[in-house]
Parts: sequence; structure tokens; C-alpha cells
Amino acid sequence: MAVRRDRVAAVVEHLPESSRISASIIIPVFNESSELGNTLKQLSQSLRGNCDIEVILSDGGSTDNSPEIAKHYSCRVISTSTGRASQMNAASAQARGDWLVFLHADSKLPDNWQDQLRQSNQWGFFPVKLSGEHWQLRIVESLINLRSRVSKIATGDQGLYFRRSLFQELGGYPDIPIMEDVAISKLARQKTAPSIGTQPVTTSSRRWQQHGIIKTVLLMWSLRLAYFLGVDPVRLHRIYYPNP
Repeated sequence: MAVRRDRVAAVVEHLPESSRISASIIIPVFNESSELGNTLKQLSQSLRGNCDIEVILSDGGSTDNSPEIAKHYSCRVISTSTGRASQMNAASAQARGDWLVFLHADSKLPDNWQDQLRQSNQWGFFPVKLSGEHWQLRIVESLINLRSRVSKIATGDQGLYFRRSLFQELGGYPDIPIMEDVAISKLARQKTAPSIGTQPVTTSSRRWQQHGIIKTVLLMWSLRLAYFLGVDPVRLHRIYYPNP
């Protein structure tokens, strides 16, 4: 079984003065202090003076200083439950934007992301660019982008976004410990085709570099295939996160 932490998690919300905004950026976090500061700094700089955007940071009981980093950027802490899907759903319930944008703590949105939302219909995602310089990573990101463009299914590191009304109609993210991004993409594409960004989200290549590029690719593709064949996501979670 997937380990469920009993600690109370936190949602850290950077609220604008306006009571109505156009988009809410939601970042699920668990022990992401090594990357979180850079992400929030980039967001803070890009959103300076923009009262149409809010950033909600959903912290799943971090034991590092992720909440303190958020407070450094004048964030507010609100309690919620644990687990990536439930964290994103809880933050979505607190969000006030017409659009919900889901961003990983080690990822950065492209400069034109707001234009992309304005041109979108109901939901979408961005191409991905991995941060490392190894030539094999260029192949990996190209395959990810080709797969998502053809299948209309994206992963969380591609900056999935939804109109609030569609997200609510879909029932939010399915409450499963892994593959929640794939699951909601499958539901959304049954409603309408996604919009795909012209510029990429830049995401950390640390997992590929730490565990080996080829090994990580094979693991991810094997888990995805197993999920489509009906293997329990709880079992897949144990494989992907062997040391909870």
C-alpha cells in the first residue's frame, strides 16, 4: 500500500488584492526546498504587479524548509490533506482563478503562458524541455512531446491547465497515488481536444540524471503501459517510489 502521511499538510497561497482573478497557479510540494526558491522567484518576478494571477503552493507535510521558503515570498499557509492528487484538489477548492494551472516545484512556465491560456478553449498543456545538457535528454524530451501531441495525454511536468468549469465537471484529479495526470488527461480529451503550447515548460532533469537516463525512461514507459493495462496505481506507486 502507498504510505499515507498523517501529518497535516499545508497550502501556501500568495493572494493578490483583487477578489477576482484570471488564473491560479497551483504547485504541489513535498520536500522541494532545493528547487522551490528558484521557481517562486521566477514566478514572483514574472507576476509582479499583476493582480489577475494567484499562486497556491500545496505542501504535503514537508520536513525541510519548503514552507519557510514560501513565507519568504509573502505566502500564506492553509491546512489541507496529503498526497499529490488530494493536494492539487484541495488547492483548487481554494483557488479563485477562471483558469487552474498545475506546475511542479522544479518547473518553470514559458514567457508566453498567459497568451497560451487566452488562446485556449477548455484545457491544455505545454511541450517540455529538460534542464540538463546531455544529448540523450534532447531525445527524451522530443519523445515526450511527440507522445503527448499524438495521444493528447500529458504528464504533470508539462504544466497541465484547465478552465475551472471543466475541472469541476471532471471531478478534479482522481484520488490515486500516481498517474493522476494521465487519468485526468484521458477524461478531459473525451470532452474536447487540448490546446498545446508553442513554448515549453522547463523542468528539472534531476531524476534522469540521478537514476540514469535510459533506466528512467524504461521505468516510466513500463509504468505507463502497466497503468493502461489496468495495474493498480498503488502498486505502481510502490515501484516508482520504493523508499517512501
